[in-house]
Amino acid sequence: MHRRRRTALLLSAAIAAAPLLTACGSDAHPGAAAVVGGQRITVAQLETRVNEVRDAQRAAVTDDAQYAQAIAKSGTLTRDTLHGMVFYRVLHRAAEDAGITVTRKEIQTMRAGLEEQAGGAKGLETAWLQQYGIAPERLDENLRLQLEAQKLAAALGTDTSQPAFWAALSKASKELDVDLNPRYGTWDVEKSSRVDARTPWVREVTASGTRQTA
Repeated sequence: MHRRRRTALLLSAAIAAAPLLTACGSDAHPGAAAVVGGQRITVAQLETRVNEVRDAQRAAVTDDAQYAQAIAKSGTLTRDTLHGMVFYRVLHRAAEDAGITVTRKEIQTMRAGLEEQAGGAKGLETAWLQQYGIAPERLDENLRLQLEAQKLAAALGTDTSQPAFWAALSKASKELDVDLNPRYGTWDVEKSSRVDARTPWVREVTASGTRQTA
């Protein structure tokens, strides 16, 4: 479980929250939060993902004070969610380049094992929501991400913490020509990670642009 939890922490968006910025800061890609491989991630798509987490958080607690506390703890949810959406595409490209595939059965097997350790499906969903900011409807997608990462690392003869793994992701980032709306930061190709950009017209509560490594 330790390795799986480490991978989840490494690859999942942290529970965080920032004001959702609906205006696009790039004239070249109006309405886009990011463009990855020529495909837009729209602000509307990003907002949907953020709302999924917020709705799940609201459903998980009935007390208004507890919900407010959960919101307060998640100061960069919008940006972290976008990072996760971009990172997934980068990792998927790296896995494709290495000839790696993940089957539905593999996802189900991994989920079953995690559910057993978490005391059931609900326990796993709650843990992923609280610890990693993953909405229940995105859990299987996140497990696919982790399996692709594990398989890619194995194919490279390394693990997800080592330079060889991140070099493969850097190569994929370059291939996809990741372009973030400046309001959400920039994409560090070498680290395959979102980096906050200081913009004087946007007020921030908190900012987090470093790659999690543990």
